Amino acid sequence: MSIFDRYRKPAVIPTAEQALPGRTDRITVPSLHTVLNTPLLPPFPAGTEQVVFGMGCFWGAERKFWQQDGVYTTAVGYCGGHTPNPSYEEVCSGMTGHNEVVLVAFDPAQVSFQELLKLFWESHNPTEGMRQGNDVGTQYRSGIYCSTAQQKAVAAASLELYQAALAKEGLPAVTTEIVDIDEFYYAEAYHQQYLDKNPGGYCGLGGTGVSCPL
Repeated sequence: MSIFDRYRKPAVIPTAEQALPGRTDRITVPSLHTVLNTPLLPPFPAGTEQVVFGMGCFWGAERKFWQQDGVYTTAVGYCGGHTPNPSYEEVCSGMTGHNEVVLVAFDPAQVSFQELLKLFWESHNPTEGMRQGNDVGTQYRSGIYCSTAQQKAVAAASLELYQAALAKEGLPAVTTEIVDIDEFYYAEAYHQQYLDKNPGGYCGLGGTGVSCPL
């Protein structure tokens, strides 16, 4: 859990009028992924697709996806809120509306979107609302931020499948938001591939133990 959680706001997403103003300058990130040795910034190779997942602390979430065959690159950042180019501290304050997320650029000829969705659903608890385990706040909500209408439709169908599987085990309703990606803001350089740089670092991910029938 971040030290900034001690100062977190109530778990309610602020309106655009309430949100912090942010800044025009983008955060500078390294050119290459420390594990995959691929670019963190687009343009990515022709045929590559992109999707963004929110599933709690983005350190562990990013590692889940860079370990998946067929993923070209990953990067952590913020989306789903109002504040342009937010800092980590601002996101942790709860006053940006943003979620901690991981950008996944993948080759659909090597790994399907459905396979990535299965990894997403099974790697966290999508029923917890504005939290993930001990990490509490709007920035830890479950979300799928889609780059195409087809992705959005497939993600929505997968939610229904997983909801049925969870219900059979007596678990509550899924709270995952599935929306079009507005803009992805890269997180600070020290967050990128954090668990590669700090192998013993914090990872709060924990699934429900229920398999997703995809």
